[in-house]
Amino acid sequence: MADLPRCRLTTWSDVDRWADRLAERIRSADAVPETIVGLTRGGWVPSRLLCDRLGVKRLVSLRAQHWGLTATPDGKAQLTEGLSGPVEGQKVLVVDDITDTGESLTLAAAHVGEQHPSRLETAACLHIAHSKFVPTYYAEEIPRTGWVWVVFPWNYWEDLASLATRAAEFGRGAAAIRETLKTRSGLEVPLADLERVARYVPIG
Repeated sequence: MADLPRCRLTTWSDVDRWADRLAERIRSADAVPETIVGLTRGGWVPSRLLCDRLGVKRLVSLRAQHWGLTATPDGKAQLTEGLSGPVEGQKVLVVDDITDTGESLTLAAAHVGEQHPSRLETAACLHIAHSKFVPTYYAEEIPRTGWVWVVFPWNYWEDLASLATRAAEFGRGAAAIRETLKTRSGLEVPLADLERVARYVPIG
């Protein structure tokens, strides 16, 4: 039977708070970059918010993809698309949403470093203390023993579909799945959202 992790549902207010905190820490370090590299997909929204707060006009992308199950603390990362623009000689900040295993930012920082930026730093909204990679800046640290699967606003529907599919093994139908997610994962979601997921995922 599928295992279900403890989950933390975050909001756009959380995201704004993290972006404010990151921008404050970067400015305090006198380290406003010339170019921000957003790791897609998770780091794209935080990158855009940091561009606004730091007055950075240049945002390029780099794609890191995880191979593993949603809501598990493992899975291998691989760079699947290179930088969308040059960063040589630039002061660069590489941004992701979270350092969990740390593999994505490890690979991204190494790849960007090979392009010869004049300065290379990294940032993440959340940093889990067991990560093998510690970003230069992070807004919030999650203790090593407090691992949870973080459901960000930008991957809410993807995560909900995956979690609902696994929860369906304990009882099918939106109402039963809602109760399973609440009791086993600490994740409370509207019934209407699960009914919406049921239109394209076989959980009914």
